[in-house]
This record gives sequence, structure tokens and C-alpha cells, in this order.
Amino acid sequence: MIEEEHVMTLNRSGGRFDLTKIAAAFPETADAMLLDTYLTDKTEASIRVFRIYRDVPPHYHTQCDEVLHVLSGEGTFWIDDPADEAPFAPGHLLVFPRRAVHALPRILRDPVVFLAIDTPRRAPDDVVFINPAEGTPSGFIKSL
Repeated sequence: MIEEEHVMTLNRSGGRFDLTKIAAAFPETADAMLLDTYLTDKTEASIRVFRIYRDVPPHYHTQCDEVLHVLSGEGTFWIDDPADEAPFAPGHLLVFPRRAVHALPRILRDPVVFLAIDTPRRAPDDVVFINPAEGTPSGFIKSL
């Protein structure tokens, strides 16, 4: 869970979070492609903040839809077709439906940090790489 200084108010029904402080707390490097921290973690949905440390190859999730709000950084992404690669920047919203193949093939400006809303909750091992040689669930994402 996130450090106490990042949570302004939190109770069973929700909370108020300082996303700027949470994003700033991620380390400069990581062994995994992504590091995340859960803000809420319920069966029906989870809310996370995560940082991407290197380009993310084509993959999909079997258990959830993933909605990403870009907090910082710039890069490119595509959904279903690599020919549709497009840029993302702060303020953009990316929506990846369950089982939709997607990738973030280029990081153009660090740090790339997202606010993620997953419905239902995304389990840490819910990732299938199109080319298994490009990633594994254990090397994909780790929690702070």
C-alpha cells in the first residue's frame, strides 16, 4: 500500500490521494517493466498508479478492462493493430478492453506514469504476451 504521506484521507468507502506525490515516489529505475501501487483494491475494481520503465510489448489482459489516464510522460501506444500507433501525453485517456491486444512501443519522455482503473480488479499475473519471449507476468509488474 502507499505511504501514509500520500493519502490525505482514506476510509472503507474511498479516499483522497495526492497523485503528484505518489508519482514522484517511484524510483528512477526498476527491474520490472512497470512498478505500481494500489490506491483501492476491491474485487469489482482496482485503482492503481504505475510507472513504465521500458517499452511494453504487445500483450492483453484476460480478466479486466483497463482505463489509463496519463499523468506524466509521453510515448506511443496501439490497440489491436500496430499500424494504428499513436502518441499519448499528459491528460490523455487510453481505454483497453479485455482481451484487446495493446502495446506501448515507445517511451518518448520520462517518467511515464498512469492512473489506472481496472474493472474488475486486475490481478498482477493477468498479462499474456503475444510473444512469450518478450515478457512474463513475474517480470511485467511489481508493486512498490
